[in-house]
Amino acid sequence: MLLLGIDVGTSSVKVSVIDAQSGNIIANKQYPDSESEIISPKYGWAEQSADMWWEHVQKAILLCNQQQKYNPQDIGAIGIAYQMHGLVLVDEQQNSLRNSIIWCDSRAVEIGDKAFETIGADYCLSHLLNSPGNFTASKLAWVKQNEPEVYAKIAHIMLPGDYIAMKFTQQITTSISALSEGIFWDFENQCISEEIMTYFGFEHSLIPEIKPVFSDHGYLTHAVAQKLGLKVGIPVTYKAGDQPNNALSLNVTQPGEVAATAGTSGVIYGVTNHLLYDQQSRVNTFAHVNHTLQNQSLGVLLCINGTGSMNRWTKNIFGTAIDYKSMNQSAQKIAPGSDGLLVLPFGNGAERMLNNKMLSANFNGIDLNLHTQAHLFRAVQEGIAFAFRYGFDILKENGMQPNIIRAGESNLFLSDVFTQSFVNITGVAVELYESDGSYGAAIGAGIGAKIYSSANDAFINKKPLKLIEPDGQSLEQPYHSWKELLAQQLSTL
Repeated sequence: MLLLGIDVGTSSVKVSVIDAQSGNIIANKQYPDSESEIISPKYGWAEQSADMWWEHVQKAILLCNQQQKYNPQDIGAIGIAYQMHGLVLVDEQQNSLRNSIIWCDSRAVEIGDKAFETIGADYCLSHLLNSPGNFTASKLAWVKQNEPEVYAKIAHIMLPGDYIAMKFTQQITTSISALSEGIFWDFENQCISEEIMTYFGFEHSLIPEIKPVFSDHGYLTHAVAQKLGLKVGIPVTYKAGDQPNNALSLNVTQPGEVAATAGTSGVIYGVTNHLLYDQQSRVNTFAHVNHTLQNQSLGVLLCINGTGSMNRWTKNIFGTAIDYKSMNQSAQKIAPGSDGLLVLPFGNGAERMLNNKMLSANFNGIDLNLHTQAHLFRAVQEGIAFAFRYGFDILKENGMQPNIIRAGESNLFLSDVFTQSFVNITGVAVELYESDGSYGAAIGAGIGAKIYSSANDAFINKKPLKLIEPDGQSLEQPYHSWKELLAQQLSTL
């Protein structure tokens, strides 16, 4: 039996087909090759078309099929991972009502902050484990306040992955994990938060049917199956946000285990079985993929908006002659510390670890006689690593003390400069695996279809590709200067 995994990212859609018995990837593909458009009508806003995601999902699957490495009719279950915190609105006919307001959009920050103040910090942190911030509930409140004609047509709200599952199946479901990332879930009372629904004036009918992450979320329709060459009626058996899914793809499911990713955004994600929250809501706690009402499993998530997006911006500035591989090779020629050049890798919306402040990207200390293109490449990657360290210290304040971090060998973790800088500045070794979001989604589909009894069963033969440990090259002094620069910038806001 084959499993199809889909990862609906901000930059592109990736799909993988894996053999359920061996766990090996048979084929994978992404679409498009270049980064997908982010629509920004105003400063701090970020939207994408949900219909564009669906178009890209279909094209990526068809491209995978065209490799002719498998029979599409042998696919028995589908899993979906998706960019977290996005808001998708559909009417009674399941038509999208507006562009999705995506994860890095900052328009609802003030709405969320006011809700936090009015509902009360004690309730929000002890019940929701987070401030409403600029998460999905606050984005829906923005639509209600500013686009009442759209709000009046809403039949259901959903996360991006719920929308893609709906397009496959014409059925609409959600999960505790999805509701928690939207700040709709009350962990103390184990139900949808009445305080959030009442405060914002939301109707309960907007929330789809709640099902476990690993369960049947609908069955492939005849029209979609025919178009994609798949069997009619195969189930969608897994849906999860990209960061819980990334953790699953690395077999990070037990308390104390930690995963990291550095794609468009950067994340450190640790698992706990305690209702843990940060008093300032700089890191966030959501239901993990294996969370149930009987056995709680929570993911504590540190997010940095401007990681891969900062690296991509740098590449684009230098034009088509530069690719990521050559950037990494150039950066390796520069000594750690980048000869005093510092980079704050922000500028991609409100940063939760900076108390939802919107900070611009910043290059500091440029010496026109010394610094070269290669210095810029290295300083950007070191600046991203420093941002991880800043957030990592917040996680440690909240009880996370990992002795190893697992990551997929992809995106920024393909760079030796970034990976070694990350390890040196955090002081924690990194295990790299052959893994990505679409692979995790396929494994999730296998668990949901009961082919695997658990993540441990699915990953029993999975071994790390390499282990990167601190090499003794200290970055503490440049990091100290970086923190001073960050403090200066924050003091002006």
